[in-house]
Amino acid sequence: MSRKNLVKSIVVLVVVLAALGTALAQMPNPYGAAISVENAKKAAAPALAEAAKNKWTVAVAIVGPGGTLIYYEKMDNTQLGSAEVAIDKARTAALFKRPTKAFQDVLAGGGDGLRVLTLKGVVAVEGGIPLVMDGKIVGAIGVSGATSAQDAQCAKAGADTVK
Repeated sequence: MSRKNLVKSIVVLVVVLAALGTALAQMPNPYGAAISVENAKKAAAPALAEAAKNKWTVAVAIVGPGGTLIYYEKMDNTQLGSAEVAIDKARTAALFKRPTKAFQDVLAGGGDGLRVLTLKGVVAVEGGIPLVMDGKIVGAIGVSGATSAQDAQCAKAGADTVK
């Protein structure tokens, strides 16, 4: 391998590793007090509305920063397995201070990304998003029942209402 090709390979490797690190980086926000039940219901409503608008059946969970369940709602005819998955997605997003999509993306990259599978309590499937109020993580929303991208679309609708 020529010196020029070696340098190119090293640059590409550094860029890829930096991108992986950024994808998995936690949010810098500190934790705050847990979201209130009232605000949790307000976050769940648009997530459920987004699902209903698209004729998806989902479960929505809102947890506090420590992963404790604050609010939960499951639409009629949602697959039963989604009940726990929604809670687990929310817990992952809250406890690890990042959307669950970050874990999904790293895992999809294979190689060293497969180490994500050894992290206790991580659900590496899109659909969990931290909730931030006044710059602090007050919990997270988790949605399950549709495809992971559709779950994330619903979770984002809910997360965007929290300010």
